[in-house]
Amino acid sequence: MNRSVTLFTGQWADIPFETVCQKAKSFGYDGLELACWGDHFEVDKADDAYCENKRKILDLYGLTVHAISNHLVGQAVTDRIDQRHKSILPAYVWGDGEPEGVRQRAAQEMIRTAEAAKRLGVNIVNGFTGSPIWHLIYSFPPVTQAMVDEGYSDFATRWIPILDHYQKLGIRFALEVHPTEIAFDIASTRRTLEAIDHHSAFGFNFDPSHLGYQGVDYIGFLYAFAKKIFHVHMKDVAWSKVPTEAGVFGGHTEFGTLGRNWDFRSLGHGDINFEEIIRALNRIGYKGPLSVEWEDGGMDREHGAKEACEFVRRIDFPSSNIAFDAAFEK
Repeated sequence: MNRSVTLFTGQWADIPFETVCQKAKSFGYDGLELACWGDHFEVDKADDAYCENKRKILDLYGLTVHAISNHLVGQAVTDRIDQRHKSILPAYVWGDGEPEGVRQRAAQEMIRTAEAAKRLGVNIVNGFTGSPIWHLIYSFPPVTQAMVDEGYSDFATRWIPILDHYQKLGIRFALEVHPTEIAFDIASTRRTLEAIDHHSAFGFNFDPSHLGYQGVDYIGFLYAFAKKIFHVHMKDVAWSKVPTEAGVFGGHTEFGTLGRNWDFRSLGHGDINFEEIIRALNRIGYKGPLSVEWEDGGMDREHGAKEACEFVRRIDFPSSNIAFDAAFEK
């Protein structure tokens, strides 16, 4: 298929931008998906000159960029804000930490992110939305349907004005469907789309790892939302086939702890069926990048990133343009 293979820089934000470019090129990547933290892509600095300089450095290493990602700020737009957010947000978005003020500043920053993306020359912003109702995920004390409805209404009220700006700019927002977000499986994704009347600027950054360990049909997700797949993360996860000490909710354990039901893995070392993902992407006509989001607490990241690039190139086969038995007709 010759889809671009890119590296998401979110897990490399401790390394300067140009060093990441050098490493990504040496690992074999075609380009980068730039995280809006560290010095990789700073929204508050992203004027025309800044974006031109980023492009020059990317060009120097023969790298492309198809998307930027602002998961951290997006999370704060509809979340229940607490001290956790202070550690992930720019100081100018956190401000005094008053929750509604944080949400409003986060919303404005997501609009500025779209404007910066346009100056950089990309039309996809990946990210999170946060959720006002994630804390209601388990229904005890009993959660009424009215409470859930109110959460989706709040999400729509906060995100539709942002999405309207994206639409005017020709930028699309791609939510990474994920626990803690307004959409975290197929059922909640359908409800999310209904809440915003299937807004044309809103779609998905498909990441199978967050669906697989939940027991969600991640291949079915691609077919259910084929027209809304704006971007793809290649990320693996392994989950236990036997009972464990810490279940799907994690037991308040750290990643990598023995006895967990699941953990992220370097590509090809987990349980995600990437061949079926490629077949599904071929069927739905997805031609965008395959972006490696590398996470594996048990493996050196440089070894893993290089191996992951090779894995994606090997697995990304083109679809056939003929019927395999057509030759028999002759």
